[in-house]
Amino acid sequence: MPVFKYEALDSQGVAVKDEVEALSQKEAVSKIRNMGYFPTKVVSAAAARRPDARAAARPKKRRGAGRKVKVKMITQFARQLSTLQDAGLPILRSLRILEEQQKAGAFKRIVGYVADDIEGGATLSEAMGRYPRCFDRLLVGMVAAGETGGVLDLILSRVADFMEKAQKLKARVKSAMVYPVVVLTVAFLILLGLMTFVIPKFKDVLTEMIEGDLPVITKTVLAIATWIAKDFGWAVLLAVPFGFIFITRLIRQFHAGRYALDTIRLHMPVIGQLTRKVVITRWTRTLGTLIGAGVPILDAISVTSETAGNEVFAKMLMNVQNSIRQGDTFAGPLRQSKTVDLIVSNMVAVGEETGDLDKMLLKVADNYDEQVDVLVAGLMSLLEPIMIICLGGIVMVIVLSIFLPMIRIISGLNV
Repeated sequence: MPVFKYEALDSQGVAVKDEVEALSQKEAVSKIRNMGYFPTKVVSAAAARRPDARAAARPKKRRGAGRKVKVKMITQFARQLSTLQDAGLPILRSLRILEEQQKAGAFKRIVGYVADDIEGGATLSEAMGRYPRCFDRLLVGMVAAGETGGVLDLILSRVADFMEKAQKLKARVKSAMVYPVVVLTVAFLILLGLMTFVIPKFKDVLTEMIEGDLPVITKTVLAIATWIAKDFGWAVLLAVPFGFIFITRLIRQFHAGRYALDTIRLHMPVIGQLTRKVVITRWTRTLGTLIGAGVPILDAISVTSETAGNEVFAKMLMNVQNSIRQGDTFAGPLRQSKTVDLIVSNMVAVGEETGDLDKMLLKVADNYDEQVDVLVAGLMSLLEPIMIICLGGIVMVIVLSIFLPMIRIISGLNV
């Protein structure tokens, strides 16, 4: 009888590795579950003994394997593969079909490489896991759960749904920021042009025509204009945004830096509230999808913490994971962390009590998704008058700085 090697978790979350005899992988999974374990990986012992042969069959370097692929292409691939699996086609034939219909490029080659690896004896999750720039850990983990439970078509469909919703959320937030960024950029360039080429020409004229000191506001504007036009102030102003981005990325290279920046972002007015809701939407949907796919909760939390997109929430999830290992509930440490609203921890508690934790998490995600829409719309309506007031104020200062000396000249002539 064939032998299958497996990795699993017991009821306390302790990892277990052993072998089991079964006629098929599905029967092996059933036997492992009957022993009270939660299988995370089940492979044929014969296939497991051939890693060197499979590695030799694969080329050492694969062109395009390290390139990042658009999420839209991965989503479409998961949807199409789910349809083919639901139709009963073997996984290798499904991949070859999808490889043929892909446009020439890196993703077409990667799909071909995945098919080659499967032909060499690897599972789909193992083959996809070799291309982390294309298939992230979330996708690979869900595919592994689908293979283990024999529901790969359903899991792939859920993956596609999850990725589509995540992309829509990201697109909404980005589109909300495009308008103010464009307006502020154009306004900044116009003001920079005025201060560089127009205002400095008034300095000599006003100084010659007015006896005595110029008004304070005029002196200030002229000093700023001189700094911008003659002391390379324009270069400093243009370099500031790029320098800010560079320094931010440099700080984010370190865990402590990422944690500090994410903490600051969560406490910023308005932006912090939007960030918090977006992150909660993301991790609850990720965790709910993973648990619903049959991934053990400890593994699901581990994957979710890596894809949370915020170090504060990632740390909170890891603390929750440690508490669950020690026999605590999910809702208890979640409530104590004070990182999420009470409604989130209460709904998680209800999900644990009813055995529908995945459904409750997805409901939380949908609820916060709607709140993000409302908050983005409110933010847009708030930004427009603020930008108008700020720009109007700057223009007013520039106009007053020029007209106040002229009013003094006219008053002197009348006298």
